Amino acid sequence: MHWLTDSWYQSATKYWFLLPLSWLYRFIVLCRQWAYRKGLFTTHKMPVPVIVVGNITVGGTGKTPFVIWLAEQLTLAGYKPGIISRGYGGSSRKYPLEVHKNSNAKQCGDEPLLIAKRSGCPVVVDPDRPQAAIHLLSQYHCDVLISDDGLQHYALQRDIEIILVDGSRRFGNKHCLPVGPLREPISRLTFVDFIIYNGSGDEHNPSMQLKAMHWVNVHDETVTMPLTHFRHKEVHAVAGIGHPKRFFDALVATDIIVHPHAFADHHQYLPEDLRFYDELPILMTEKDAVKCQSFANKNMWYLPVEATLDSPLFPAIHQKLKERSHG
Repeated sequence: MHWLTDSWYQSATKYWFLLPLSWLYRFIVLCRQWAYRKGLFTTHKMPVPVIVVGNITVGGTGKTPFVIWLAEQLTLAGYKPGIISRGYGGSSRKYPLEVHKNSNAKQCGDEPLLIAKRSGCPVVVDPDRPQAAIHLLSQYHCDVLISDDGLQHYALQRDIEIILVDGSRRFGNKHCLPVGPLREPISRLTFVDFIIYNGSGDEHNPSMQLKAMHWVNVHDETVTMPLTHFRHKEVHAVAGIGHPKRFFDALVATDIIVHPHAFADHHQYLPEDLRFYDELPILMTEKDAVKCQSFANKNMWYLPVEATLDSPLFPAIHQKLKERSHG
């Protein structure tokens, strides 16, 4: 299906025959939004504020590092945040499922596990978002909830909506699925509280940069190397994320000689996936690493990143949070 996803960032004329499906999809999405606004579908209001972090496009936009950043900022401000997620890529026999730093990514999903490890906050996954929120509040003393990738899950009422946008790919050809990458029409942006561009932004909205920290050994996380360690060296690079090319390009930009291996987003790795029959180092993202630790060797390394923002975004979020809490 790479031919289809690649076409999302080109002119839509080549796949004009799919336009009726795109129009139908858009019509269904708008009808669903209208039904929720009119109260035709049940929604659930939580006793604490809910912040939804999501996007309107398919693929990676940097939601996970932003959620970790937001949880850290809320904690520093004196809040006790909890995080809920769908748990994409995971499959559990029982929900709601609490996620801890030693949880199995095959059950809970890679992104919730990464968030639990990095944020230190309670994390619960459940395809039923309101059920996840109810469970989280019953087990922990949280006073604010973050819903990871929950923009389109209208059954859970929200107080603040934050959208992440890929700063380089933006909205592609601006068509809804399957002709374009949009989950919802671009008009959805007018109803959200904050729009954040991952990478280059614009004069009206803040931008987020992902700052690489250092290389960490997947087999033994106490072993680290500086960012320059693999410079001018030949490596295998693997990425099962929404936009693998972003990771590969970042490595090339630091003068690493890359043999790229792209996998589907949320790919559950097997040992043979990383068997390249040579002794070259294998580099991956932190999201990939949480699924490879059970069979990792000393030749595998991951690159943790942290979100940095170029504007006083959190004070604005904090102010809106206080307004909604007392509104």
